Parts: sequence; C-alpha cells; structure tokens
Amino acid sequence: MNNSASVNPVVKANFTNANLLIIEDNPDHGMIMKDSIKRCLPEVKTVLVNTEEDALAFLNRCSVEEWELPKLILLDLYLPDRQNGWRLLERIKAMPSAMGKIPVVLLSQSTDKGDISEAYQRGCSSYLVKPRLSTDWLQHFQSLRTYWWETVTLPKVGYSL
Repeated sequence: MNNSASVNPVVKANFTNANLLIIEDNPDHGMIMKDSIKRCLPEVKTVLVNTEEDALAFLNRCSVEEWELPKLILLDLYLPDRQNGWRLLERIKAMPSAMGKIPVVLLSQSTDKGDISEAYQRGCSSYLVKPRLSTDWLQHFQSLRTYWWETVTLPKVGYSL
C-alpha cells in the first residue's frame, strides 16, 4: 500500500475490508486481470466469477456474510453477449441496501459509442475499454488503483447505506 493510505483517512478506509468482485467469462482475461490486480492492489481480496449465476450467488452470500461485500465490481459487458452484461448490471443495481450502491465498472473491448452511452444510462459508475496488449493490463490496473482506491471515497461496506 502506498504511504498515502497511512496518512489519508479516506484511502485508509477504502483499503479496510477491501474486496473486489470481477465478473469475466473469458478465462484468459480473468487470469490477466487477477494477476494485474494482485500486483497493483495487493491489499485487496479479489474474487473472480465467470457467469451471471455465479456473480448473483456470490452477492447473495455477501448478504449473509456482510464483511465479504465487495467495495467495487468489475463487470465484463459481453458476458458472453451484452444482454447478459446489461441484465446483470440491472440486477446488481436493483439489489437492496448497500449491494445496489456498490460501484460497478464495466469492462469491454467495445469502443462502440452506443455501448458506452447505454452503460451510463443503465447505472454503471465507469466504462473502461480493455487493453488490447497484455503488457498494457498492468498500467490499466495501476490507474484503477489510483482512481478507485486512492482518489474517490468508496461506499462503506455494510447495510447501513
């Protein structure tokens, strides 16, 4: 963790019980993402699921085990097609209490302006285009760390939101 976390209370709070849910159906992308996150965000516990059903099952378990609730969700839009991603985003945003307020970052290889516009209309917190080269993933997730974990104030984990 950067030294800023030890002095900045917002950053320190972001890393407290820091869990990240990745929803990615491509096994290669999933492994690259987990590896990059492990290197850029070693303080964060990462859970990788491959399907809508697994994501919903994990989030339902979190409703019982509140400390497992992710502070951020990375969702592949094309899961395997975009209707799956839209449906899952909609279901996450409709969840009660704190779960529906978890920031969802959509990841996609699509640069289609329609996808990007619709993603924000449907309630995503951010839209990131996946890097094309494997060497760019590490830089991509360092930027994710800087913005989502060291700059913004993430919602408090818990059902009191």
